Amino acid sequence: MQYLPLILLFIGGSILTIGDIIMKKLVANNSATLFIIGLAVYLVGLIFLAYSFKYKNIAIASAIFVICNIITLSVVSWFYFKEVLTPLQIISIALGIGSIVFLEIA
Repeated sequence: MQYLPLILLFIGGSILTIGDIIMKKLVANNSATLFIIGLAVYLVGLIFLAYSFKYKNIAIASAIFVICNIITLSVVSWFYFKEVLTPLQIISIALGIGSIVFLEIA
């Protein structure tokens, strides 16, 4: 049960990443359908965040959720969009992972 909130937040952050990808495609295609789909995907991701509030403090859950989204989005943008991460961005992602560990210890 102690890992359930982290799993919920990781899944929600990953779903939010899918929404981000859809929104990036929206910018290229300017499609109302993509906009509606992107918003629906964001809503599903936020449902996971809201459910995690049952187990975690709202500030901690929100921070972990955003960090999970940033991590998954960085990996996807690197592999899928071929966007290069700078050393500073890689260090920042590592600090984000470290902050999740520290938030869980506290």
